[in-house]
Amino acid sequence: MTLVIGLRWATREGEAVLITSDSKVTTDVGVAYEMKKIYPIMLDDSYVAVVGVAGHTSLAKQGFETAEEILSIHAERQYPIPYIKFKRAVREIEETLVKRLSQLRGYGIDPRFQMILGSLDLDGKASLYRFDSSGLSEAVHDNPGYAIIGSGMATGGVLLLRMIGYDQDLELGLLSAFMIDSVSEVDATVGPFIGESYFMRLQVKNGHKSIALGPLTEKAIVEYKEQIEARKALIKKLWRLCDKHGGHKIETALDQLEAP
Repeated sequence: MTLVIGLRWATREGEAVLITSDSKVTTDVGVAYEMKKIYPIMLDDSYVAVVGVAGHTSLAKQGFETAEEILSIHAERQYPIPYIKFKRAVREIEETLVKRLSQLRGYGIDPRFQMILGSLDLDGKASLYRFDSSGLSEAVHDNPGYAIIGSGMATGGVLLLRMIGYDQDLELGLLSAFMIDSVSEVDATVGPFIGESYFMRLQVKNGHKSIALGPLTEKAIVEYKEQIEARKALIKKLWRLCDKHGGHKIETALDQLEAP
């Protein structure tokens, strides 16, 4: 299946949305190939939202297309879509998806589908929604502040995020890439991190506000991969030091490093 992570991230200008994924798809007969799983939604060269999808390839694309169609209609009335109006648009997307997925169940098909939908308004308020296999949505931007979908969610995604702890002061780009790379080592349906990551943020230039959205640069991808390996080595080293010197002594040394 896959692993897609959506996070609300705080920036100097306001909130932001980060969606990161692997790029591997595994079919029912065990054939694996790469597929894009994060899609920006645009209107007249302006960014409206960003979507991350998981599940059956056909349903994943239908989910994105449904969100794109409905949000584009709302964006024509007012763009960027304000936080409250985006919430109403999500209800329309939900209604459409529920009907479609329910119809498939009526045909005896068990739809494998999940989606993360994120957006940002000019007040710097982020929206982040998770859609399950029934098509129902859940707002996660305020609580817990993140969404994880795909098979990798159960094989390590949630565990790693809870163990490290979700905190907007962390370098969440590196954290999400680290999670995907680590889960790929134990879940054959999840591919390693190869740079599929989109960051949606508020941009202020000369007093003018706009929404910026873009993928990682090649340089950032290389740096992330190097840092991921370094973090893995540090975790192993920390564990050995705790065995050798005792957890209390190591904790004391770390507290000293944290002190201002």
